[in-house]
Amino acid sequence: MKELIFLKLGGSLITDKTQPYTPKLDVIEEVALQISTALQTHPDLRLVLGHGSGSFGHVAASEYHTRDGFVVQPPQLTQRDRDTTESGYWKGFAEVWYQASALNRFVMKALHKVNMPAIALPPSANVIASDGKVSIWETTSISMALAYGLVPVIYGDVTFDEVRGGTILSTEDLFSHLGRAFNPERILLAGLESAVWQDFPDRTRKVETITPKTFNKVAENIEKAAGADVTGGMKSKVTQMLDLVQQNPELKIQIFSGAEPGNILRALTGETLGTWISA
Repeated sequence: MKELIFLKLGGSLITDKTQPYTPKLDVIEEVALQISTALQTHPDLRLVLGHGSGSFGHVAASEYHTRDGFVVQPPQLTQRDRDTTESGYWKGFAEVWYQASALNRFVMKALHKVNMPAIALPPSANVIASDGKVSIWETTSISMALAYGLVPVIYGDVTFDEVRGGTILSTEDLFSHLGRAFNPERILLAGLESAVWQDFPDRTRKVETITPKTFNKVAENIEKAAGADVTGGMKSKVTQMLDLVQQNPELKIQIFSGAEPGNILRALTGETLGTWISA
């Protein structure tokens, strides 16, 4: 039986989040090679690949407040001022789309270089949100890609929103929805951090396992990683993943460093790394 895995390449892993619009091309290429090796040596694996937007999408999104949506302006503003504010929001929306897709192109180029049959399925083209959460997503294209041996690639992206007008959905937001639709056996979140820490940034107290019962003991000490992140950081990721394991107790989720040589290959092929999230 084939095993379905969701793998996220964090924005901090594939970009320099302290330098706007800076991809780590060597890392992206090395990661692509590891993924390709895993799929070639373990033909029983099926993979949905996701990646963050890092210093591409997050920088532009922070400037334009894209995730918050377009807030209707107070009536005391002139019509001209309201029009200018609205056009500014949508200009920013388009800019975030452009930057997120630009980073995706670097990722797809690396996957193509190692002859991986991957296809990008941009959320902006087929996902509608409602107040910052996935509302409508026709996922047949993902199902068919997996059935035909392709690797569907999704990423943090802008989407239209029934409440906010527009917003941004992170890869974790997308995985949360797909996790319910596809019931993967494992979700792997590869970033810079080798684990979840109780004392970030000192990194002396690693959290081995997080469950719904133990989360409150470590929650207040889980801090965001460095660099701009408009979609919530580490604590938000853990919370979303805990929601998933509560709905699917068989699901195992791993947070680990993708920067350490060979780690992504090891994680894909079943090695225990980093922090586990389970029911």
